[in-house]
Amino acid sequence: MGKSNETFNKKEKEKKRLKKQQDKKYRMEQRKANSDKGKTLDEMMAYLDENGNLTSIPPATKRPAGSDVSAIVISTPKKKDETSEPNTGIISFFNTAKGFGFICDGNTGENVFFHVNELTFPAKENDQVQFGTAKGPKGLTATQVKKR
Repeated sequence: MGKSNETFNKKEKEKKRLKKQQDKKYRMEQRKANSDKGKTLDEMMAYLDENGNLTSIPPATKRPAGSDVSAIVISTPKKKDETSEPNTGIISFFNTAKGFGFICDGNTGENVFFHVNELTFPAKENDQVQFGTAKGPKGLTATQVKKR
């Protein structure tokens, strides 16, 4: 009589595989039965009440007393022309070997980049200067840097 090709271990693996398939099928049927696909957007919405609690009832839309919507200005303030009036500042850093530096703007306190080609005098750190600004690839750059 011939010996069976299936061992105990193979039988156990096959049982586990079948059990896993059955469990997967059962979970899929449960998801289909409990799905919320039929709900509308209004049924799915949640709102916050004045106390910070979640509720399904939308809040009453009342306008606060004393608010005039037409008085609200929605815009950004206009910038002054950056090249119109020369700024003043102090050279906070200057690298003579590489030919660039930074000026600490006296009005805003920002550091503004400058290149040696924009200088009209031999510069060093802590010099007081007058300069114009222009937009560069990485921010503001100083132009026409003159000693004060």
